[in-house]
Amino acid sequence: MARKDFAFGKENFILVSASIVLIIIGFMLMSGGGSGDNTFNPEIFSTRRIVVAPIVVMLGFIGVAVGIVKNSKEKIDE
Repeated sequence: MARKDFAFGKENFILVSASIVLIIIGFMLMSGGGSGDNTFNPEIFSTRRIVVAPIVVMLGFIGVAVGIVKNSKEKIDE
């Protein structure tokens, strides 16, 4: 049986995929209605939008970096 030689192992792909989902969730937390021409919406300064969402996105980006750099156990066993 021929084994395909991938740069990443299964563990790396799972970690990167989960991190990308976390980034998408973070951007969804940032989204929402803004202020119009003649109206002001104070919701644009909510804690969810300016604190929680950027932290979630940064954790996602860190997770992607870790998923890329992390050595896979499958590669070590060879």
